[in-house]
Amino acid sequence: MAGAGISTSAGIPDFRSPGTGLYDNLQKYNLPNPQAIFSLDYFQENPEPFFILAKELYPGVFKNIDTLEAVAGLSPERMVEAHGSFRTGHCLKCKKEFTQEWMKDEIFADRVPKCTLAECEGVVKPDIVFFGEALPERFRECVQSDFSDCDLLIILGTSLIVQPFASLTARLVYK
Repeated sequence: MAGAGISTSAGIPDFRSPGTGLYDNLQKYNLPNPQAIFSLDYFQENPEPFFILAKELYPGVFKNIDTLEAVAGLSPERMVEAHGSFRTGHCLKCKKEFTQEWMKDEIFADRVPKCTLAECEGVVKPDIVFFGEALPERFRECVQSDFSDCDLLIILGTSLIVQPFASLTARLVYK
């Protein structure tokens, strides 16, 4: 299991490290609280702060929430991206899919990505899991199947304080 801390050496901040973590450095966005930048309700109301942050974190964020594993050569079939990734995005209204490159181009043109369908024009959200959204079904499936077959679990870059990850080690079957 790999958490956000595994990517800090690549210049991508984690969330909770005092002084350097994302939550400690979001004051300039005038958010009601640091987690609001990743809240689905707040994003739907005001997506601009999220996309300003995404532009600031580039290139790390676009190569990596967090696709460093793919860059390192791990096949998509072997990855379970519990919090999604920036590889694709979807319109919040019509669900049309958009590529990472298209989203990057919009963000670097200082535009909030909006659906290209004239009759829609909804905001395009990257396929990362925000507060208020369910984790991907693939995550649930793999938790059910993989943990019972696990011989060795290596945990990197996470403090295991956030659920459901904090309780995943309890699913291990000791042999």
